Amino acid sequence: MLDKLAGIQARYDELGTLMADPAVMSDHKKLREYGQERANLEEIVTVYQEYRRQLQELEDARELLAEERDPDLRALAEEEIAKLEESTEALYERLKLLLLPKDPRDEKNVIMEIRAGAGGDEAGLFVADLFRMYSYYAQNRGWKIEVIDQHDTGVGGFKEIKFEVKGRGAYSRLKWESGVHRVQRVPETESQGRVHTSTATVAVLAEVDEVDVELDMNDVRVDVYRSGGAGGQSVNTTDSAVRMTHIPTGIVVAVQDERSQLQNRIRAKQILLARLYELELEKQRSALDNERRGQVGTGERAEKIRTYNFPQNRVTDHRINLTSYNLPRVMDGELDEFIDELIARDQAEKLASGAST
Repeated sequence: MLDKLAGIQARYDELGTLMADPAVMSDHKKLREYGQERANLEEIVTVYQEYRRQLQELEDARELLAEERDPDLRALAEEEIAKLEESTEALYERLKLLLLPKDPRDEKNVIMEIRAGAGGDEAGLFVADLFRMYSYYAQNRGWKIEVIDQHDTGVGGFKEIKFEVKGRGAYSRLKWESGVHRVQRVPETESQGRVHTSTATVAVLAEVDEVDVELDMNDVRVDVYRSGGAGGQSVNTTDSAVRMTHIPTGIVVAVQDERSQLQNRIRAKQILLARLYELELEKQRSALDNERRGQVGTGERAEKIRTYNFPQNRVTDHRINLTSYNLPRVMDGELDEFIDELIARDQAEKLASGAST
């Protein structure tokens, strides 16, 4: 591991030298590429440097202890050694985590799609609740949300809503939200006070560039039509809404919330690219990672990942068997308790897998 860290340090230093080269400085594309690579290495290099510094201090303290005869100074040296052994061990464990393979999409913006499942109007209201929850979560992290498309139920909910979350690291955290979310509560229209169960499906797609996935527009049928306004109350007088159908896969993307047909075309193409990229990843997971299905991080769409039980004030994440008894705070966007634990479990599994191979 230390040899690998030394190599990363060498590459980090090399990138600094390259970025100072006048030829590179005049090539904005190359400069940006090197700058991004160096930024991605910065945390691990900083931790590695601190680890080496503390290792040297530990070695010096041990030498002092071996040579020192004064009881008081020996006690101080022993105390210093104990502290350094603890801190260097912590740094070593952190370095192991930092060396784990990273998802190249983690820093990407996110396109989220929430659809009503079983439960009729109550499922649509739950979609609206989830959208508000993710909006609060994004706001708390300093991210921005833009609605791409929405289909209202007419009673305050959504049949479906698509939106973009823009912010550094958005995908790294929101990817854990993919799957089926279940709500258990008494609907306002329920006169007998019976608890109903409804579901909504959340899909989380990382935005991708065209260079990340091949898309032949000859394989895409584009239809334009007049879009309805917010909640379907008004009607656009021009054909600005866009529907793209990828003929080989049958994937359909419809966007109508932008003001012009051109903007809707650009947005629809972004979503189509993201879906095709996700489809390819799913194929790879099916072929290469069958044994991990059902475990943390598989991102299975049909998986019931979380239950929101209003009568019991309870939220349970079934993937990690973690329960919070403060449902209002969760619905106000306080999701880090679940996401942090999901990330920690995933890292532990990767570390265990690496140790066994």
